[in-house]
Amino acid sequence: MHLFMNILAALTGFYMLLIFIRIMLTWFGVSRYGRPVEILGRITDPYLLWWRRHIRLRTGALDLSPVAAMAALSIVHTVFSAAARSGSIRIGTILAIVLSACWSAASFILGFFIVVLILRFIAYMTNRNTYGAFWRLVDVISQPVLYRITRFFFRNRIVNYLSGIIFSIFILLVLYIAGKILVGMGTALLLGSLL
Repeated sequence: MHLFMNILAALTGFYMLLIFIRIMLTWFGVSRYGRPVEILGRITDPYLLWWRRHIRLRTGALDLSPVAAMAALSIVHTVFSAAARSGSIRIGTILAIVLSACWSAASFILGFFIVVLILRFIAYMTNRNTYGAFWRLVDVISQPVLYRITRFFFRNRIVNYLSGIIFSIFILLVLYIAGKILVGMGTALLLGSLL
């Protein structure tokens, strides 16, 4: 059992590394790397494309489906590693791993949007020239988040842009802190630490 689970853990860990490399290469223009990247694409693209098709995590120009794909692989890898260490695994342990991994992905996304909105807030307050490529990217990422949060909380009322940014940062911070507390309590409960 230990050997089999160690092999599965090693295979999932290696596949995660391949997917990470593939994601990094897509940021730089794949065509100039030739045959090795083509082989890597054949190995990893079916998995990544499944997530892109079935789990729609697109915000403007930003596609977060690779984060979900990596989180799912991380869950599987952690379950195999835990089973290899202990020789067996309980349902509570699996659920705690799943909860922790889901929170890890969600907290990454929340943290990313908090940073983007803080950058937008700083640019707005300092009257920066926001017509450069970097600031256009920040706007492309931040606008859908701002729109959804203000629309959800304020419905059809018009909200000042600065107020919308501040309110959105506040809401995302509250979600981040509340999620961290709830996931910590839930994980402890699932592992049997809280009774």
